[in-house]
Amino acid sequence: MKIIVINGPNLNLLGKRDPEKYGVNTLQSIESLLKKSFSEVSFSFYQSNIEGEIVSKIQNTDKDFDGLIINPGGYAHTSVAIHDALKECKIPKVEVHLSHLAQREEFRQVMITAKAVNGYISGFKEISYLAAVYVLQKIFMVKE
Repeated sequence: MKIIVINGPNLNLLGKRDPEKYGVNTLQSIESLLKKSFSEVSFSFYQSNIEGEIVSKIQNTDKDFDGLIINPGGYAHTSVAIHDALKECKIPKVEVHLSHLAQREEFRQVMITAKAVNGYISGFKEISYLAAVYVLQKIFMVKE
């Protein structure tokens, strides 16, 4: 199974940015955790602070990957463009958030991108990514 993990703006700052909300792990340590926990999965990792780059990456996933995990960061609440790209992407998709969005500011309660994925996981810090891989594996098994 091949999974692409796409991370949006400010996730390159993990480990420095508000550890109470986002945890102490860096993006690189989350990538290592995924590889170690799911050695049978082939992962590709991508991070960008630029909305258009994220859209382009999503648009090119169907042919090369079996599943997509996305943490769109703040774009989850603002990006119709990422929503539309996710909607057109035909592979199974799971959105993840490190922080517990339901306990956050009012503006974070609107989740534009989550409407275009199979489901979302929020609030478990790095474990959110592990759960997303598990979900994608189960979806993939059902499809076969």
